[in-house]
Amino acid sequence: MFLSHLLISTGNDPDRPRPGRSWLRNRYHVHQRLCMAFPSDPRQLDDPEFLAPYSPDDFPEQRHLADRHETEVGHDTLQQVHSQRNTEAGFLFRIDPLPNGRAIILVLSALEPNWAYAFHNAEYLLAAPPQRTGALQVNIKPGERFGFRLVANPTKKILTIPKKKWDGMSQEEQTKAKTRHGQRMPVPSNREIEDWRAKHPGEETNKFIRDKLIEWLSNWRPIQNGQPAASAGFIIDKDATVVQPGYVYFNKGGKDQGRRLYSVRYDGILTVTDPEAFRLTQVRGIGPAKGFGCGLLSVARG
Repeated sequence: MFLSHLLISTGNDPDRPRPGRSWLRNRYHVHQRLCMAFPSDPRQLDDPEFLAPYSPDDFPEQRHLADRHETEVGHDTLQQVHSQRNTEAGFLFRIDPLPNGRAIILVLSALEPNWAYAFHNAEYLLAAPPQRTGALQVNIKPGERFGFRLVANPTKKILTIPKKKWDGMSQEEQTKAKTRHGQRMPVPSNREIEDWRAKHPGEETNKFIRDKLIEWLSNWRPIQNGQPAASAGFIIDKDATVVQPGYVYFNKGGKDQGRRLYSVRYDGILTVTDPEAFRLTQVRGIGPAKGFGCGLLSVARG
């Protein structure tokens, strides 16, 4: 796995932003540009200077194409799009703010990225040459503690198919039904917040929201063979901080008028309980919306 740092030029004046600041505001465009660091072999051989028009089929890591039909993007592309992130395919990224209005993008990828190719015609977005800073932590032992940061899309799926059909399903069928027919709701949902406020009039909701968000992360499990794994490989300290939930935005253009995704940042200390499961969690990412900058768990030894 390759870990890269991209320092983005955003400018100091939000009223007169540099192109990098505008670029970061649309996560669709960010993901699209990052995908360009993983060109198909034919594309790189036929067009080493990236002079030909952009074509999605030439950059098979583009997971935002997952909702397209194979007649629109090609069967081979969808095979890449739907493949799980692992040590052979896929990438995760996160945008971290820096002092003075700057920002850095962390990218964890299975393949070595070609940043020169990706930014060949967009060097103005970068404040410095991309840096490959190393790989994931290795030789992790049970009980080791790390500082961590995670930007996630804490949501849960609410079943939307009739209960009579649900009762007759096997566990495997129920899991698939949640994936295909569930409606994704933020954690906690507006209904949960309203119910809590009704029972606790006059009390602040911040602690309730934080507790629900910590609970979501503590209970999260990666999916293995269609089922939740026994463990994510870590536990978090109860004093982990949660930055006030907000939203990130993306616009695919065309008929798309722009949408937003629920986003929360976690900072704190975690303890590794199962090193192998922990590495799997890091490689695959946590939660949904990974194509829009969520799910990358970064850690550092104290």
